[in-house]
Amino acid sequence: MIDSPTVTINNAYLRYQNQILFDRLSLRLPAGQTTGLLGPSGIGKTSLLRLIAGFHSPTASADIKTSDKKSLYGRVAYLPQSNALLPWLSVIKNVLLGYRLRSEKQPTEQAKDLLHQLGLTSALKKYPTQLSGGMQQRVALARALLEDKPIILMDEPFSSLDSVTRYRLQTLSARLLENRTVLLVTHDPLEALRLSHHIAIMSGNPTKINHLTLTFDTIPPRTLNNPELLYWQNQLLSRLEEAY
Repeated sequence: MIDSPTVTINNAYLRYQNQILFDRLSLRLPAGQTTGLLGPSGIGKTSLLRLIAGFHSPTASADIKTSDKKSLYGRVAYLPQSNALLPWLSVIKNVLLGYRLRSEKQPTEQAKDLLHQLGLTSALKKYPTQLSGGMQQRVALARALLEDKPIILMDEPFSSLDSVTRYRLQTLSARLLENRTVLLVTHDPLEALRLSHHIAIMSGNPTKINHLTLTFDTIPPRTLNNPELLYWQNQLLSRLEEAY
């Protein structure tokens, strides 16, 4: 079993175009669990993910610690909102790109199996321009999952998918990411409740984070016929209305 630490972000600061988005912002990501992050567009959700991932801008900073006292370097898989696929590489080569860049042995068969689970077996040798937006998003998801890192940062990973595919891949991803420390940015309250152990809501100016304490009897991925989902969806929507 992969050892995933608790990640604690303290004193996060970000200035953008002379506006302070974060000032002493804090967030705790419990070990081996998924935290869903929601909030209005433009509030800074993607900026916070990039800050944790190490993509620092000159006007951003944060004190990031892990429960095992180890650096985040080399332990984070980041799935951006844009699929960031290289157009001159085939699907299978895009998925294996991280291993190639690190000059590591490429787990080709594992990549093929993962692409099969994502419904992309027939697309292995195709190029990104030959794929639909939803298929490109699945390739990017496969690349992040194949990295097999203990800490996963996901920025709206299912947003371009149709409802049936989205539901199926939510379930698959939750199972593949079991026992990882995951931060999931989403605009979909139901998606957050299906997949998360914890919910964090960004609001205000400068941004602050409030938490919705969940008391589910079940663990992710939760089924849509779970009666608790309807109750918590109403609770979360109410909190999001306040944030907006």
